[in-house]
Amino acid sequence: MLCTRKIANQDPTAYATEADFCWIFKNHMTRLYQLAFLLTGDHATAEKCFVSGLEDSTKGNPVFKEWAQSWARRMILRNAIQMLRPRPLGGEIASAVSDGAVRDAATEPAPISVLVELPAFDRFVFVMAVLERYSDQECSLLLGCTGEEVMAARIGALERIGRSAELRVRRASISQEPPPPDAGRAVRHHELASHLVSA
Repeated sequence: MLCTRKIANQDPTAYATEADFCWIFKNHMTRLYQLAFLLTGDHATAEKCFVSGLEDSTKGNPVFKEWAQSWARRMILRNAIQMLRPRPLGGEIASAVSDGAVRDAATEPAPISVLVELPAFDRFVFVMAVLERYSDQECSLLLGCTGEEVMAARIGALERIGRSAELRVRRASISQEPPPPDAGRAVRHHELASHLVSA
C-alpha cells in the first residue's frame, strides 16, 4: 500500500523570493544591464527594460531558486521583445538604426558598437542565439518568426561583425596605428560573446 503520510525530513521546493531577485539584479547589474543594452540598442530603452525585468521577476510566477539567474535574463529579453517588437524586414527598413542608438553606439567599444548598429532583428537573434545560447527553435518561438529567418539573421549578423573587424584592421594599417589585438584572426562568435557579456 502507498503511504500517504508526509515524510518528516522532506524539504519543501525552494522557490526564488523577491529578495533573491533583488540580490541578483543588484549583484549582476552590469551583466543584466549590458544584456538589456545589447538587445534594445540605446541606453534609455535599456534602463526601462532593466527595471521592467526586475519587476516582472519579483512579481511573476514562482521560479525555482536555481533557475533565478537565467529567469532574470529571460525577463529582460521578454521585455526587450515587447518594447521593440523586432521583425525580419528587408531593404532600408531593416537597416534603419535609431538616432539614439547611433549616439549610444559611438561611445561604446568597437565590438559593442558594431552589434548595436545591426538591424534590430539581426541584433536580437545574435544576442539570443550566440550570447545567450538559445536554440534557433527557441528564438523563432520568442520572436514569432520562422527558423529560416532566425538562421539567416544569425549568419548575416556574424558576417557584418566579421566585415567590421576586417575594416578596423585595414584602417589601423593605413593610419600606421598599432593593430587591434584581434588583428589577423577571424572573428569567432565565442570570443565576441565572452567580451560582450561577461559575468
